[in-house]
Amino acid sequence: MTRDKLQEIIEAHGRWLKGEPDGERANLRGANLRGANLRGADLGGANLRGANLGDANLRGANLRDANLCIADLRGADLGDANLRGADLGGANLCIANLRGADLRGADLGDANLRGADLGGANLGDANLGDAKILQIGPIGSRKAYTIFRVNENIIQCGCWNNCEGGSLDDFAERVRAQYPDENNPYRKEYERAIDYFRAEKEAWEEGTK
Repeated sequence: MTRDKLQEIIEAHGRWLKGEPDGERANLRGANLRGANLRGADLGGANLRGANLGDANLRGANLRDANLCIADLRGADLGDANLRGADLGGANLCIANLRGADLRGADLGDANLRGADLGGANLGDANLGDAKILQIGPIGSRKAYTIFRVNENIIQCGCWNNCEGGSLDDFAERVRAQYPDENNPYRKEYERAIDYFRAEKEAWEEGTK
């Protein structure tokens, strides 16, 4: 799809959102938008089912109630995007940036979130399917959010380990190295979070036996 055609579709969609007579809902089903610059685009309610948005720039975009079912969003930048109520069922969000994204009410059932950065994302009442993701924050010296992906035993905290995170044991070791004083308040805060994550992991493993 050409840049001009895409811009034409986005502008018509904007008129549709405003209820103008010449507006038209964006139908980008199956479109190849790989690497597209859609930063801040208003695509609320758009049909992007099965679209290729790999490595696309969607930072700050409005995708509220959009249909992104089975879309390819590998490596896409969705930082601070509005994905509230969006259908992301079966979408590939592997290594996507979702930092600060609003995912309240979004459907993430069967979505591939492996390696995705969810730091600071709002997951309130999102459907995560079989995935179990816990979030605590803001905590620590940076007052950031800490994410634990229970199924994968991956904990993500800020830019630790190039934002890829690591296992609970790895993170516990990192905390001890960062705060050698056992009475440091940040160390205690992180250790309480680790204890909670560990307990939830054990409960999840017990429930899947």
